[in-house]
Amino acid sequence: MATPEKTRRPDALTLEVVELIGDVVARFYEDYEDAAAEHTLTGAQARLLSLLSLEPLPMRKLAQRLKCEPSNVTGIVDRLESRGLVERRTDSADRRVKLAAATEEGLRVARELREGLRFAREPLAGLSHEERESLRGLLRRMLAADNRDKLG
Repeated sequence: MATPEKTRRPDALTLEVVELIGDVVARFYEDYEDAAAEHTLTGAQARLLSLLSLEPLPMRKLAQRLKCEPSNVTGIVDRLESRGLVERRTDSADRRVKLAAATEEGLRVARELREGLRFAREPLAGLSHEERESLRGLLRRMLAADNRDKLG
């Protein structure tokens, strides 16, 4: 009887790629923590600010994206709000919902955080444009396949 796809052991190449992805993620988070510290932010504060730089979000959605409890998000938003980086707004679509949104200063800090990520910038600069496009495509395919698995 054939082994089901989900229980088959990965081959050596797949295991090595998974290990390399883990190393890249760890290195990215280390660099992100360093960039956050330069702005006197914790990693969680910096990640939340980065999410809000893309769009205002309700607290519950922030908690889902950060994979933490909503009460933790409230504390993070409170601290960022006290520094003038985030503000709370009423959702125009549902006035019962409060959105967290980056202020102009928050958007500036989020941009500086992204620009300060040496690991994301320097090694990628060593790849050609075509190699970066290829890497982007492969990563998108991995994420799309993972999302399909989660949905279906």
